[in-house]
Formats: sequence, C-alpha cells, structure tokens
Amino acid sequence: MSVSLISGTCISGTWETLLVRNAVFLWRMRGTTSEAVKKQDLRKFSIFVSVEALAHKATSCTSNRGVLVTMVSATKRHSLVIAAFLSLVSLTSLSGCSTSENQGSSAPSATSGSTSGSTTGFPVTIKSALGSTTISSKPTRVSTIGWTNQDAVLALGVVPVDMPKVTYGDPDGDGMYSWTQAALKKLGATGSKAPAVHDETDDIDAEAIASANPDVILGVQSGVTAKQFSTLSSIAPVVAYPGIPWAAPWRTVVTESAKALGLEDKGKQVIEQNEEAISEALAKYPQIKGKTAAVMYFDTSKLSNISVYISNDPREQYLNDLSLKTPESVTKLSKNTTAFYKTVSSEHSDDFDDVDIIITYGDSTTLKTLQADPLLGKIPAIKRGSVVVIDQSSELSAGVSPSALSLPATVQQYTKLIAAAVNATK
Repeated sequence: MSVSLISGTCISGTWETLLVRNAVFLWRMRGTTSEAVKKQDLRKFSIFVSVEALAHKATSCTSNRGVLVTMVSATKRHSLVIAAFLSLVSLTSLSGCSTSENQGSSAPSATSGSTSGSTTGFPVTIKSALGSTTISSKPTRVSTIGWTNQDAVLALGVVPVDMPKVTYGDPDGDGMYSWTQAALKKLGATGSKAPAVHDETDDIDAEAIASANPDVILGVQSGVTAKQFSTLSSIAPVVAYPGIPWAAPWRTVVTESAKALGLEDKGKQVIEQNEEAISEALAKYPQIKGKTAAVMYFDTSKLSNISVYISNDPREQYLNDLSLKTPESVTKLSKNTTAFYKTVSSEHSDDFDDVDIIITYGDSTTLKTLQADPLLGKIPAIKRGSVVVIDQSSELSAGVSPSALSLPATVQQYTKLIAAAVNATK
C-alpha cells in the first residue's frame, strides 16, 4: 500500500462522512468506472478520497492541505478498505470546519447567495418514482442532474457545486443558458467561483459528480434510471422525478428542490413571481385564451410519423399555464403511457383536426415542408399556417419546456409567437 499527499481543496462536512461515502461509492463502482480495473481484471482498484485538513481548530479551513490517495488490493474485504482509510487519517491533523467559510477557488456552497425565506426541519423524506430519499440535515453542497434542476436551485438563491453542461438550444456553445449565467452573476458565482460542470451526453458522469463532494443530488426533472439512481445514491441522497421520466413541470421542480434544501417559503415566492410574469405576458395577448394547442415534433427528412408530446409533459402543461387548452386528441393519446411523447403514423393525421395551434421545432423551411406533404398538409392548423416553429438552435427551444429561470426570460417572446399563430386562425 502506498500513500501520497497532493494538493486539494477544503470541503465542508465531517471528514468521517466524506471518507466513508467515497470509499463505499468507489468500492461499488470498482468494476465499471476505472480503466485500471478493466485492464487488470478487477485485481486492483483506486480509491480517491478528499479529506479536510484544518490549520486551526474549529475556526478556519486551509484550502490546499491535501488529498489522500491509496491503492488497495481488490482481494481484500471492503471493510478493510474503510479501516485502511481510517488508519491513514491519523497521518494528518483533522478538526471541525465551519461550513460557511470561504472555500477559495472551489464552487460556492448552498449557503451562499440570497436564501431568504424560512427553512423547514430536517430530516426530510421526499418520495419519487425510484423510491423515498431521506435528507438528514440541511444540504450545503448541491449537485444537479438532468434538465432545468440547476435553474430551480439558482432561483432559490443557492449556487450548485456541480451541474450538467447544456447541449441543446445553446447558440454560443458555452454549455450554459443566458438566464443561468445571469443568475450565477447575481449570486457572485462566476469565474473561479462558478459551479463545476459535468457532461451527460452519453451518461451521467458519476465520477465527476463525486469529485464535487455533494451532500444532495437533485434530479426532479431528469431521466435517471434505477441503476444510475443506485450509483449516485452511493455519493449522496438523490431526489428523482415524481412520476415518469422527463415529465416534471416547472412548479414541481421548484417545490421538490425547495423541500430538499429547506427553503419551501422561498420556493413559494419563486412560483408566485413566475406566475406574475405569465399574467403580464397574457395581458398583452388575450386572443390566445381558450385556443387548443399541442407540441409536436416532425422529422422533415421522414414525414411518416408525428411525435406528440403528451398532456403531462412540461411543454403541454406550460401551454395550459398560458391559458391554452389541451386538445382532446392529445388527452386521449396520453392515456396509459410511461413516456413523455407518443409516436403516431402520419396516416392518422386527421386525428388532430381539433388542434388550433401547433408548436414544433425546425427552421424557416419547416412549415412549407409540412404544408407540401399530402398527409400532414391536411391538418387544419398546418394548412392555414397556425404553426409556431421554434428554431432548434435558439434558447427558446429550451424555454418551451420551462424552468424557474427560463420562464420569466422567454415568456414574452413565446406568447408573442403563439398570438401570431392564433391570428392566422381567423
């Protein structure tokens, strides 16, 4: 066994919890994540544990004390792995650290920013489709996965230590929406104080999340699988979606996130403010009230199918927020489904005669392409041009599935486009 001391960062939370959390997590992942494991047929695996090292007892953390790194034979029992770590800790001087002190170049903790509003008591248990999660104490280091969860956390005045990179509707390709950047700037979390960002293009990067040492992982609006949920739960308590994957509306994302962070009063304020933004937008375009609207996706290179977002999808529920009604055809299609959309053959396009407005993704050629199709062109909304085509490369393409931050940033633009489509129905 060999031990080395390298530069690290100060991390809030007790070292005992951190030590055991990382050891258990990496033991469980020994056969799936390490290249050394794959190459050596599980003979060896590496455990990397970040450990707090304090310069002064109970007063301050020294941010560059150390990270203990040990190589342990995989043939030893995992209990010995924990014991080995505990014995190694005796090599350094450890004592308690305040969770509110400045963490230098590391991302701000959940205690930073404006977190006005009363806090709920802990422990708190949150139910999801993947099981119940108990959070024993108020989180100070928050990681988010999936879609829009980071915006809910920021709207609550909390800066995540880690969040996903944006890969859709990001015109400048910087991996972050403008409204998210604005919130981070407002909370003083830019540059070296900005959250770490992980990539979820192919899979949730559990190792990257673990390196941020979160004490809660929020994925209310996500598609996290049972296997991923189990893996991530080895790092920290995970709050998953309450119903079906990728179908949590923005209010639910805010409410569940606020509950997990002990900021339920603040969550109510965020919801009220967003509802006010909706009311202001609707006051300008009263003609859209009561019209039926559906969100659909068309592959213009192959128009044999229509993808229809179900009535419980955040896109359709947002239209309800904007005083539009869900067509009966979509309601019927949405029954007994566990997905956020349903694929329908274009041969059944006449089922959607009850749709006044269609919202879809595409470019300047999309509507003409749909109107020229012998089947889709017969849908009344398409035929008369009552279609809102959202540029797939624009931030609005993300905003139609709203977050706590994207809604106030894009609702005026969105309702204006819908109103133009409504005017085409006259």
